[in-house]
Amino acid sequence: MTSEIQDRADFSAIRYAQCWEDADILLPALAIRPGDTCMAIASAGDNALAMVAQGARQVIALDMNPAQLACLELRIAAYRELTYTQLLELMGSRNSSHRADYYQRCRPLLSRDVQRFWDSHSNDIARGIGGAGKFERYFKFFREYALSLVHGRTTVERLLQSGTREARVQFYETVWDNRRWRWMFQIFFSRFMMGRLGRDPEFFRYVEGSVAEHILQHTRYALTELDPSDNPYLQWILTGRHITALPYALREENFEAIRNNIDNIEWHLMSIEQYLRQHDGDAIRCFNLSDIFEYMSEDAYHELLQTIVDASCPGGRLAYWNMLVPRQRPSIMAEQLQSLTELSIDLYKQDKAFFYSAFVVEEVTG
Repeated sequence: MTSEIQDRADFSAIRYAQCWEDADILLPALAIRPGDTCMAIASAGDNALAMVAQGARQVIALDMNPAQLACLELRIAAYRELTYTQLLELMGSRNSSHRADYYQRCRPLLSRDVQRFWDSHSNDIARGIGGAGKFERYFKFFREYALSLVHGRTTVERLLQSGTREARVQFYETVWDNRRWRWMFQIFFSRFMMGRLGRDPEFFRYVEGSVAEHILQHTRYALTELDPSDNPYLQWILTGRHITALPYALREENFEAIRNNIDNIEWHLMSIEQYLRQHDGDAIRCFNLSDIFEYMSEDAYHELLQTIVDASCPGGRLAYWNMLVPRQRPSIMAEQLQSLTELSIDLYKQDKAFFYSAFVVEEVTG
């Protein structure tokens, strides 16, 4: 069994140079215990590394894109070799003129193929590896060419300041949410533009309705109900760096926990379907499934869900996001998989990666 998306989308370049999913809701959803065996969709590696910090005995990171695993492997080398501040500089979270030197220190720890990959991406290293993906370039184009036509730098800085909910709502309604903002948003975050510049067009195969309208509603929530000064994803989108907030794996208080447990992560170039077909080790208790079900037909989703349950154990947890396609455990699996609806809703309200329409947490019952 192979992944449905595997033969349709392009998996030859860095799609995501950062993980655009909030580990601050992922980790309480999975409730990882010391000694657990866990699985994660690798993406750029940030959330797999956040899982390592929880003391998991094994984190199995999977991706069908070798460029994504190159991102993970360079991060692992950086945690081993660099100081905390140097890691932030290499990522692009902090300004630096020493990134090429930091890469040369990490390079001997990389496999030969990954060395060749990053040797050919020297410009991305110089600018910060957190900006090297197609998705990040999409946001760079957005802030430099689209957003600049709507709001100036001073207005963006005001948006990102801390304040009360009442002040955020007033600012959004009277300053930010003008006609040009809504017009620009409808164009830039349309299905066509996102498929051409941001995500692969195949990722929208099962999407219905207006992509831009959906994202605009969730953006309003992030700018008013949540605090922009505490949102690393919003800060990167609007400024190209982290200002007052960092994602979980890049916070100083988590650096040593990741470094000390870094040997507990392994990575494989394959789909989750392929890995589980050959897996004969311990039951996998925690699954970070990103938003992979978004790209599958409902039948393929149900088939993979059953495969995951078979590889898990009672009490095992699954966490995944819906962006534009609703996916949730079918009723026919109710005796095998329990929907943790209250927990899902509570965590989703806190989700700082605000593009998603739902966060789903499910628990294996037998």
